[in-house]
Amino acid sequence: MTRFARLRRSLEELFPERHLYVRSGGEMRSFVLTTGRQMAIAGGVAAGALWMGISTASMLVGALSASSHDQQLARLQAKSERLVADREARLNSAMVQLNQAEGGVGALASTVERRHAALAMLLTEFKGAPGAQAALEPTIVKATSTSPEVNPLRRIELVRAGQERLIDAADDYAKSRGDRLRLAFRLAGLTPSSYLPKTGSLGGPLIETKDPRALAAVLDVDEDFAERIQHAATNLSEAGALADAAARLPFARPTTAAPQTSSYGVRFDPFTRRPAFHSGLDFAGSPNTPIYSTAPGVVSFTGVRSGYGNTIEIDHGRGFKTRYAHLRAIGVRPGERVTVGSRIGGMGSTGRSTGPHLHYEVWVNGRAQNPSRFVKAGDYVLQGG
Repeated sequence: MTRFARLRRSLEELFPERHLYVRSGGEMRSFVLTTGRQMAIAGGVAAGALWMGISTASMLVGALSASSHDQQLARLQAKSERLVADREARLNSAMVQLNQAEGGVGALASTVERRHAALAMLLTEFKGAPGAQAALEPTIVKATSTSPEVNPLRRIELVRAGQERLIDAADDYAKSRGDRLRLAFRLAGLTPSSYLPKTGSLGGPLIETKDPRALAAVLDVDEDFAERIQHAATNLSEAGALADAAARLPFARPTTAAPQTSSYGVRFDPFTRRPAFHSGLDFAGSPNTPIYSTAPGVVSFTGVRSGYGNTIEIDHGRGFKTRYAHLRAIGVRPGERVTVGSRIGGMGSTGRSTGPHLHYEVWVNGRAQNPSRFVKAGDYVLQGG
């Protein structure tokens, strides 16, 4: 009891009772700030400062994580350039030896032709991949732009060196695209490997043969070249599988004409003014601002839900669902198939709402997720083409 009394006296000395006098319209009013009220105000300020500190630290950690992945990609690119220089040096040495051998020109020309056929099969796999043309076209032009005035042996050397650069450029593009998609999945809190085929077979004529020696026999090229062809094709096939999976996930934005006004997590409820968990993102805009589906799927619910007002729910498969609430207008019906970017309704203020806005949620296997992770992952994929 003595310690308690001392503590009480210390608090009263730290927060002594204060009287606030306000004069308005010729009247004098007094307000008493007791020790308890001052302690409550100080506690609220401390809690707010702690919340802001935690939020700032979380944002800094996310930014540093994305930066470290970019640095890793830069190191991989530098390593690839060193490997290309080493292979060109080995190629030049091999060319000298071939020139000294009897019939070297004819054998070299035959090797170049067979390699060209293998490269043609590989580039067929790259057809239609986003950004592939822009990434490979400069190398293709350089590999085929030999002057007719150069002697035949030197022209063959240049073509073969161009083939080396082209397969390295194709492998770098495929790996870079796959790494970028893997990082996008991790930003969304997903495991990239779970979206690759379970059997490990990705399909494609260049990667069906697991043994590089067997592939070299099929393509009629040297084993080292066949192994590099297979490696590039495998990287591209994995990137394609991840890209197909990403196209079916809710990575798009639900609206493009409204800024985000509230995030996922604990916030002060606009009605009770008390901390409460917010299970989605809010985007504020004018009434009937277009709302879009963030991934292809089937409309599983339209109607009114308690607190949400007019609501649309879409099932995207693999346990993924999205919810769009407080709508003014609903433009779809249950059972209807939608694609990514399909307009499904208009923004409103129905349900428990303080003004026109969209409340957007992402659910995975029956549990609400942080939608901002999926939005950031989609923005990252779009930046990479």
